[in-house]
Amino acid sequence: MMGKFKIGVTAGLAMLALLSAHAQNKGTAELWLTNADKSALFEKQSQTLKFEKSNNPDSTIEVNSKMAYQSIDGFGFCLTGGSAQLMMKMSAAKRADLIKELFSAIDKNIGVSYLRVSVGASDLNEFVFSYDDLPGGETDMSLAKFNLGQDKKDVVPVLKEILAVNPKIKIMASPWSAPAWMKTINDTRGGSLKPDCFDVYAHYLVKYIQAMKAEGITIDALTVQNEPLHPGNNPSMLMLAPDQANFVKNNLGPAFKKAGIKTKIIVYDHNCDKPEYPLTILNDPAAKKYVDGSAFHFYAGKIEALSQVHDAHPDRNLYFTEQWMGAPGNFERDVKEHITNLTIGATRNWSRIVLEWNLAADPNSNPHTDRGGCTSCLGGITINQDDIIRNPAYYVVAHASKFVKPGSVRVASNVLTALPNVAFKTPDNKLVLIVINNSADVQKFNIGYQGQKASAQLNAGSVGTYVWQ
Repeated sequence: MMGKFKIGVTAGLAMLALLSAHAQNKGTAELWLTNADKSALFEKQSQTLKFEKSNNPDSTIEVNSKMAYQSIDGFGFCLTGGSAQLMMKMSAAKRADLIKELFSAIDKNIGVSYLRVSVGASDLNEFVFSYDDLPGGETDMSLAKFNLGQDKKDVVPVLKEILAVNPKIKIMASPWSAPAWMKTINDTRGGSLKPDCFDVYAHYLVKYIQAMKAEGITIDALTVQNEPLHPGNNPSMLMLAPDQANFVKNNLGPAFKKAGIKTKIIVYDHNCDKPEYPLTILNDPAAKKYVDGSAFHFYAGKIEALSQVHDAHPDRNLYFTEQWMGAPGNFERDVKEHITNLTIGATRNWSRIVLEWNLAADPNSNPHTDRGGCTSCLGGITINQDDIIRNPAYYVVAHASKFVKPGSVRVASNVLTALPNVAFKTPDNKLVLIVINNSADVQKFNIGYQGQKASAQLNAGSVGTYVWQ
């Protein structure tokens, strides 16, 4: 009996200790740090920051979780066909380890929660293909020869392995080109969709979503055309705003509705210098009724263009879908630019997602297509058989993806001149603050929350993700 009493006392003391530790943790913030000199690479710091009543005179980033903005769908990469091809060449065990590291949020894994794939080939496939390629002069208006083709060898099996690790991951799809026989120049590069092929192309996209669903892969969203104002890539297709509006309202939207497709339709998917493109479509009520939102890249223009579109149509969503890093990369510059402009800039301008460009390339920036494929795109990781190198985009994504889970909401925080930042509240009521020191000097500052302050500092160029409850 005495033994049972001792066990009960011990268990009770252990529970009190656990509750006490939990109470202490509620007043502290964890810090995950990346330094510009690589002395820390997305590393959890052993010391926590303590929130307390304080008269510390340092400038304060004040987080206000009662002032909420847009919901977040996730952070991640574009899973190009080339990325999937390189992953499929890995040994099964090493690929499984890599997928766990990327797509699980447990332990030291980074919890990628959103992917973008191409409908057919992108320029980072080894070769160009569609799902209905025909000899010159032939057509297939009934799409009798439609099949997923090359994707069944790489993208589909990789996605299935990813879904086994993270069943809730959201997937966006983007076409780089319609099949050549549907285009004005019968070529994979450039040209436009033939007017008499608008309807068959809409059904082509329906069949793609249905074929992926049959493989167990749900396409959550579809952008109508990747970079519709850039016909020089291979593959690529010019689609001006009036044509995209007509395609959405007369063909794609009705085809989705008739087929019972719930996939979101997202327009534009190009640079921040032309906000008038999505506005042209959204200003057409017959097109807008089918449109969930607009997607942007940042190779030109200002990131505030997203807010311009939001302010004109606050009932539609914004998505940031692509930005590359050039090989061989510059760690300090690339991390600084992408955290500032995208992780922070895009989300502060209403974006629900932030995606870096290609997930993976080999040491020579392969594979890519000829006649316009990107020859110097640096992957988030470099894959050399079973060896992995983690590049700047990996750490940029990690600082948000591990903590800002789908369903999180951006909340208010003030911006200090040298310390761009963005804050979120997660579904489990944690607060996440991402801060970068854009100055040339060490910055000391406070994090303010609910009347208390935690004292912090970041070296020049350093990124910190602070997490507390």
